[in-house]
Amino acid sequence: MAKKIAIVTDSNSGVTQTQAKELGLHVLPMPFMIDNELFYEDITLTQKEFYARLKEGADVVTSQPTPDSVMKLWDNLLKDYDEIVHIPMSSGLSGSCQSAAVLARDYGGKVQVVNNQRISVTQRQSALDALALAERGMDAAQIKDFLERDKFNSSIYIMLDTLYYLKKGGRITPAAAALGTILKLKPVLQIQGDKLDAFAKARTVSQGKSIMMSAIRADMEKRFGGADKDNIWLQIAYSYDREAALLLKQEVQEHFPGFDIHLDPLSLSIACHIGPGSLAVACCKKIK
Repeated sequence: MAKKIAIVTDSNSGVTQTQAKELGLHVLPMPFMIDNELFYEDITLTQKEFYARLKEGADVVTSQPTPDSVMKLWDNLLKDYDEIVHIPMSSGLSGSCQSAAVLARDYGGKVQVVNNQRISVTQRQSALDALALAERGMDAAQIKDFLERDKFNSSIYIMLDTLYYLKKGGRITPAAAALGTILKLKPVLQIQGDKLDAFAKARTVSQGKSIMMSAIRADMEKRFGGADKDNIWLQIAYSYDREAALLLKQEVQEHFPGFDIHLDPLSLSIACHIGPGSLAVACCKKIK
């Protein structure tokens, strides 16, 4: 008889608490300190409230879920499930993956923490893939192994509207930020595996979009076995500006006719480092 497997991810996946119930997932909310006050994404902090506080210049700091909150969730789930697959955000962008892996050692193999180095819409797809693999009868250890082998079959490209938040977080020098602002550059960043790296600099929004779509197509064709709707999940993510994201979706649809395109807000853990007005194009190879 197949084991009953619970699939857990965190709110960095973009999966809301409401969506989690509909999909059969469990989502651990990420904590934030805003002007020294504690909030939880999608529980006591909405996207709208977050951006309002960011605009006011509030001091916004991301945090890891406490060991207590992680274990409480696991302990509750193990009353109804045999095993848990826990899919946190990329280990390169947060310590929460490593912390969860340490906690899982006390669970005798019943909790498998997946380090597949994904975030946002690609992390969401990993959680959905895990559900599908559990339905096929895989146990938690087999699902972890599959997802970790599959981790590089995804790509994200993000165009920033402003360099202010990267500067504020100390991720680029004030001089580089000032130069970029004067030249009105739209940097395109890439999330590949565990790194957030500079990929290209665009002069205009339309050039930035063009760069992202070309890069995604190149990944599909050269790395993922073909730009085909039966082979690829295509996604768009954004921070704050939904109208701009819907326009991008339309443009991506024209480049990739016939593809289903999933659209989601970027998780707040990413948004606080890159600010509002960011647009991302992402893809994942479909599991066979």
